[in-house]
Amino acid sequence: MSRIFISPSRYIQGNNVLSTHLNAIQELGNNALLVCDDFVYNLVGQTLETDLQALGMQIIVAHFKGESSQQAIQSLCDNAHKASIDCVIGLGGGKTLDVSKAISNQMHVPIAILPTTAATDAPTSAISVIYSKDGTIDHYQHYAKSPDLVLVDTGIICKAPPRLFASGIADAMSTWVEAQSVIKANGTTLVGASPTLAAQAIAKQCEAVLFKYGLEAMEACINNTVTQAFEDVVEANTLLSGLGFESCGLAAAHAIHNGFSTLQGDIQTLTHGEIVAYTTLTQLVLEKRPMEDLDRYITFYQALNLPTTLKDLKLEHASYDTLLKVGQHATKENETIHQMGHNYTANDVTDALFALDKYVRTHHS
Repeated sequence: MSRIFISPSRYIQGNNVLSTHLNAIQELGNNALLVCDDFVYNLVGQTLETDLQALGMQIIVAHFKGESSQQAIQSLCDNAHKASIDCVIGLGGGKTLDVSKAISNQMHVPIAILPTTAATDAPTSAISVIYSKDGTIDHYQHYAKSPDLVLVDTGIICKAPPRLFASGIADAMSTWVEAQSVIKANGTTLVGASPTLAAQAIAKQCEAVLFKYGLEAMEACINNTVTQAFEDVVEANTLLSGLGFESCGLAAAHAIHNGFSTLQGDIQTLTHGEIVAYTTLTQLVLEKRPMEDLDRYITFYQALNLPTTLKDLKLEHASYDTLLKVGQHATKENETIHQMGHNYTANDVTDALFALDKYVRTHHS
């Protein structure tokens, strides 16, 4: 089976790089579609627009709101076609970046990805998560190429809410957990390839950086300060996790997360990473990993105020049948849980969700 390593053409990270490396964006084109929501536009988008215009670029601003759905993507593409753009700039969080990648792909133009948080590993990937109108995950959209440029300004990211930074750590912590399962089972990545040695090394280093510097970096984020630890963890959240998951593969943690997307109610107020924190622990339970491993992850997550119980997920009173719906979705035919070499059932997943909750309440309360 082929080994495929997927990565962006260029990754630039540092304090104030959104001011010092504008030429990297300009190299992609002169007539850009800037995709962002209203909050991000007021925060940094308007300044970026002015700075790029000063370089002679024409900027068309597309104010994105709502879900990264096919309907939203098509609407923005229709407007972009009218403006004859030659590049796309995605500025903001995960869903904005997913929509931006879809527009770039549909219009066959280069893209610059400019995340304003380190909350997910979406920026570097050649993937968009596409949602239905009701907010449930519909499918993963794969692209022939990765972003042309990923520009990560840590001076902006350190001012984002610490909760989002913790969410990014949680999302990145799943990378090596899932990668190990895929590797052990001779599973495949999201593009049907075998994990490369390079991606395995990157995924393993991602976890090592997070365990070593995660709490120190969180303190820097709380204080809106860029430190060496903060830079290292931003890179782990964004680059290492992004390369690791895409070229090693996903397993139960993200499949179960997708199952949770089918539930309505207060759980929908949680971030992607917060839910992945719980589902990563659930995968460890499913795999019957050593208790010392599970304890290490639980202790780390609790230090970051990440969910480790059903109560933390706003599901304290959820019935077995309710969580069985999560298990049923997580074990659908095309879900990544099937890359683990074990025929897990919906009941297996549901039992693990409850078993984890009981264990944490008993031993880590």
